[in-house]
Amino acid sequence: MWAHLKIADRIILLADEIQSAQTITADLFSHVVDDACVRLLALAHTQKAIRLNRLIKDGAWIEAALALIELELPQWQLRRLVHDGDEWLCSVSRQPNLPAEFDDTADARHKILPLALLSAFLEARRQMSMASRLNSPRVPNVRPAMASIACCDNFS
Repeated sequence: MWAHLKIADRIILLADEIQSAQTITADLFSHVVDDACVRLLALAHTQKAIRLNRLIKDGAWIEAALALIELELPQWQLRRLVHDGDEWLCSVSRQPNLPAEFDDTADARHKILPLALLSAFLEARRQMSMASRLNSPRVPNVRPAMASIACCDNFS
């Protein structure tokens, strides 16, 4: 759908689309799969991917969202799922055994549980894309010239 955009921009647009959605549909779930999933293409014919497609086809949205997180983000796990008032709070984490105050979770809220799960999935993808962008070197590595190193400390 938004193939010409970078993954971070597509994730932002998808997150906005999910936040404004009043119901979950196969088209909306397919937009998430098509525009935010990078591993799924390589795993298209595995049993897990076939199971995900079957869950989407059957309308098992909660199970499909959990399967998508497991398939696309294998290092992330569901950490917290809370129904607060009329909204669901969903948190996924890379380190669910850490105390919550030390963990860097991807959190999302929505009135509809599967959309909260998909929003948390997109937040985790956004965090991963930002981390990879920050970890890429912007300045080339240059070795210092060994012949001109001198110690200038005064030890007296």
